[in-house]
Order: sequence, then C-alpha cells, then structure tokens
Amino acid sequence: MRVSMGLRLSALAGAFVLLAGCETAATYHPRENAGGTGYTDEQLASNRFRVTFTGNAATRRDTVENYLFLRSAEVTLKAGYRWFTFDARDTEAKTTYQSDFVGWPGWRGYGRYWHSWPYGGWGMEADATARPITRYEAYAEIILLTDDQAKKEPRALNAQDVLDHIGPMARPPEPAPAPAQR
Repeated sequence: MRVSMGLRLSALAGAFVLLAGCETAATYHPRENAGGTGYTDEQLASNRFRVTFTGNAATRRDTVENYLFLRSAEVTLKAGYRWFTFDARDTEAKTTYQSDFVGWPGWRGYGRYWHSWPYGGWGMEADATARPITRYEAYAEIILLTDDQAKKEPRALNAQDVLDHIGPMARPPEPAPAPAQR
C-alpha cells in the first residue's frame, strides 16, 4: 500500500503539533545556558544588580515577571539588605514562527524550513501553516536600599514580603501521596 506524500506530511505536521503542545512552563531555577530558561543575576556595584528571568513558549508573561520579582527579593536578602527598588525594568516578547512546510521531494531544500506562505508555481501546490511562538524575558536593574533609604523611597519593596507573596507560586506542587499498600 502506498501512502501519499501529502498524507505523510500531514502526519508529520500533526506529530510536531502534538509534541509542541506537550511543552510545560519553565520552572524557577538558575539558567544554565544562553538559550535556556531560568534566572540570572549579576552584581554591577555594591548595591546594584541586574536580574533576568527567561521563560519558554509555555510560560505566561505574568509568570515570567513574578519570577523576576522573586529573584530580585532573593538577591536582596542574600546581599544582607531588606529593601530594594527597580531602577530599570522591562519585559521583552521574542516571537518566532514555526511552519509545517518542508518543501517538495527531490528539491534541494526538502525537509528544511523554507518559508511560511503558500506556493503555487509550476502547477505544484503546497499549503503551509505558520504559527507564532512567543517567549518572554523580563529583566531589571535593582538598587538595594538601607532601612533609612527605604523610608524615603515610595517605590521601595520589602524583599521578605515579596518572598511571602510570590514564593509559594514558584514552588512546584507537592506530589500526591502514594496509595496505601495492602
């Protein structure tokens, strides 16, 4: 039995969609490589740090921003301060497009991504679907404040309060207890 090329391509595209749907949101952890997910922090001066959190395509923007707050609070406490404020802060959306178009058998670029639009030249039709994939990265420069400085700064955040409110959201859920053995 011969399976048509269109059917094979459709099955392949369906498999990719299923795999893409299995991606889970980035967890709160240190980023291990340049293209990965997680947080980074870098000390810029005795009381100034740059903090980032990068999510994946399944991580919502508000989650990425909450993790940035959480890491900022942890950095503040680790440095021996109780208060911090944001000097600069932003969240960037990085959108790429994934296509199910793989070309035609026998063509030079078959199996690789060529473009994401339908092509209808020379009597050959190929429909392509492109879908956007958005990842968010939040970054900030924080200034650590003494108690006296915090009293004068209306935007000052108490690091422990941030941990108490956002920290529980960053922890993975407790595993369900195992069923009792008989």
